[in-house]
Amino acid sequence: MLASAVRQQSPTLPVLRSSAMSDLPSRRHVLIGGVAAGAAIVTATGAARSAAVRSGEARTAGGRGEPLLALVGVTVIDATRAQPLINSTVLIRGDRIVRVGRRGQVPVPPGATVVDLTGKYLIPGLWEMHAHSIGTEHISPPLYLANGVTSVREMAGSAVVAGWREAIEQGRIRGPRWTIASTIVDGSPSLLADPEDPSGAILVATPAQARRAVRQAKAEGADFVKVYSRVPREAYAAIADEARRQHIPFAGHCPDTVPIVQASDAGQRSIEHIHTLWCATSSRHRQVQRALASITIEPGGYAGWFRQFHKAEWLAAENYSPKRAAAVFTRLVRNRTWVTPTLAMHQIVDRPEALFLADDRLKYIPAEDQQWWRWAVDNIYKPGRNPQEVAQQHALFDRRLRFVAAMREAGVSLLAGSESGFIYAYPGFSLHDELALLVRSGLTPREALGAATLQAATFMGAQHSLGTIHPGKLADLVVLDADPLADITHTTKIHAVLAAGHLITSAERRRMLTSVEQAAKEKPSRHLPSATIGCGCHTPRKS
Repeated sequence: MLASAVRQQSPTLPVLRSSAMSDLPSRRHVLIGGVAAGAAIVTATGAARSAAVRSGEARTAGGRGEPLLALVGVTVIDATRAQPLINSTVLIRGDRIVRVGRRGQVPVPPGATVVDLTGKYLIPGLWEMHAHSIGTEHISPPLYLANGVTSVREMAGSAVVAGWREAIEQGRIRGPRWTIASTIVDGSPSLLADPEDPSGAILVATPAQARRAVRQAKAEGADFVKVYSRVPREAYAAIADEARRQHIPFAGHCPDTVPIVQASDAGQRSIEHIHTLWCATSSRHRQVQRALASITIEPGGYAGWFRQFHKAEWLAAENYSPKRAAAVFTRLVRNRTWVTPTLAMHQIVDRPEALFLADDRLKYIPAEDQQWWRWAVDNIYKPGRNPQEVAQQHALFDRRLRFVAAMREAGVSLLAGSESGFIYAYPGFSLHDELALLVRSGLTPREALGAATLQAATFMGAQHSLGTIHPGKLADLVVLDADPLADITHTTKIHAVLAAGHLITSAERRRMLTSVEQAAKEKPSRHLPSATIGCGCHTPRKS
């Protein structure tokens, strides 16, 4: 795994208690996700870790004394190859790929462990670029790996996930590589915090408070600063400036009162979700901006915000201007601002009536989380919408697909993130749903795979170590039973996974899933606080 020499010693993780369903969950439990309920202290030095990945200093194996693994007969697919490399041999020593080539042209050294993968397909390990993980270390980490997700970008800082990452890097548990955000930085009043739960976010109302929030994130070792929807414009500008001074990236939502192009010009690395992007591409953009500026909320007043924002979003979508969109997309491309559409999340929110509530994947989700998921659907997303609003939301999702197609045509860099941990967005599994939706929106299967592999690695500055199948790269790989270029849903046909060179066979993968299913049945006290609804873009707490 990645070198831990740059890591600081982790403090003892807090003891977290699960709330009974009869109690109100804390706002951040509902809005951010179960693991974010811990004190948001990321104990690793994020910048140092990222530098280690980029420079290749993070290798922990690969020397001549390490065991050699030979994958033979496999078809190699990645975003750098115009055509698959059929009937190939991939040699892996320790955690590194050492040779890739046609079978017969790459000799298998004596003593190597040979795995015959004739008829199989090999792709790089997948990245989940927008996650809010749930459960315990026995739920999320193995679910990601079993689904071929070998790297995760966690969008809300959590001592719990930081603890998982440390345990993974020290070899105490098995799981993906994790990049972890700061505590979420929001305006005041906030969608995430109220007097009952003031620690749901770092609240900033002034430039001075915004600068302190960035310095706090840097001091706590966050990999990046996560900004949120209600940050005021002046405070946002201070975040951007202080992030540059502190040499720490910032990403997340585009705040309601900050135009997309200004966020891009300010250096925001990624914009999460599509809803704010609409608002910059309307022929009635001034009216849309006035609608956004007029939104008022009480502390934690998500429901009121959502209804007000929906009106602005629908106005923008109804008056979409290809000319204005082209100008926005050109600015995003020029500034190298990335977009994570999270179509899987939008589909759930836009069309809750279509949710399959008997999904077989629910067996991997703790009962508490299932209860809160059902509560959110029954009490938040379905009620109170008149037929006109239902029709609008259904139409919005189709337009979101076309919007992603327009971004792709314009050359906007896209990342694959599913809002894993959101209601009915299953850790590991939901990324495959996102890939299918990206293809449905107009990306080719190769482009969708690229968004979850090379594009993600490039965004993270790790393209020299991860994201493709070439000598010298870390051996994070997925073996498939069918060709994903013929049908993107074939990414779900997982035969085996390699994480840092460790082969997770089909039998071991089945055992992992069985263990997760069993862990999900354990008593609620063994799990993190419940009500893991998602990142807070769309979900209030119970009231």
